[in-house]
Amino acid sequence: KKHAYFNEINKMSFLSAIILGIIEGITEFLPISSTGHLILFSKFLSDSTQSINVEFIKNFEVFIQFGAIFSVIILYWHTLKNNFDLIKKVLFAFIPTAVVGFILYDFIKRYLFSEHVVLWSLFVGGLALIIFELMHKEGNAVEKLEDISYKKAFLVGIFQSIAIIPGVSRAAATIVGGMLLGFQRKTIVEFSFLLAVPTMAAASGLVLFKNINQFSANQFNILGAGFITSFIVAILTIKLLLKFIKHHTFINFGVYRIFLAIIFWLLITRSV
Repeated sequence: KKHAYFNEINKMSFLSAIILGIIEGITEFLPISSTGHLILFSKFLSDSTQSINVEFIKNFEVFIQFGAIFSVIILYWHTLKNNFDLIKKVLFAFIPTAVVGFILYDFIKRYLFSEHVVLWSLFVGGLALIIFELMHKEGNAVEKLEDISYKKAFLVGIFQSIAIIPGVSRAAATIVGGMLLGFQRKTIVEFSFLLAVPTMAAASGLVLFKNINQFSANQFNILGAGFITSFIVAILTIKLLLKFIKHHTFINFGVYRIFLAIIFWLLITRSV
């Protein structure tokens, strides 16, 4: 009976990994904060993750971003393979986040990975996204990835560094920042995809480097399930988002952020 019990716990943890992988794949490239979603939904999947320590769950939330990274590499391989200048611009844009993340990594992981920080970030960010879209007018915007200057790439990177606060959304920060800098909507969305690669690779790589010796064989299986799931779902999400932005603004995402924050506030308040 004891053996059967632990087998069931492992199945439940594996199922949780798949659920969180789906959430990561859907939310990583949308302006709604994948990290925020993972933090919130991990809390309410606590029954199925009870066999995994809290520290591993935090590491898992970062690691499964590798799946989303891989989806971008696959989809944009032909764009990147013969365009070293674009690659340099993406890496240049990554510098601000790399510096801020390296300096504040321990502080962020210890103090900012909480439901309350996420909820406030989602709510305020949702309002900001709605207000921005209502006021924004797209003029003679940068239309091609190749036309992005190093200066503007770096400034987009500064906007992205704000998203070290869970719930802000890396995609939202870069997209809004890029549109303020004069990027066409599709151009900054695609640049945001590409900028995600070094950003998430660094975050995930740091987690592996610091914790790889602490993972059990079962935990590696859970990481693998999350990776594969997020990869498949992220590919579908990227394709759908590129179609969506041809005829829509991001106002609906702002409304969704506010709605999600209110719902989880009510759930957390009732569970206290």
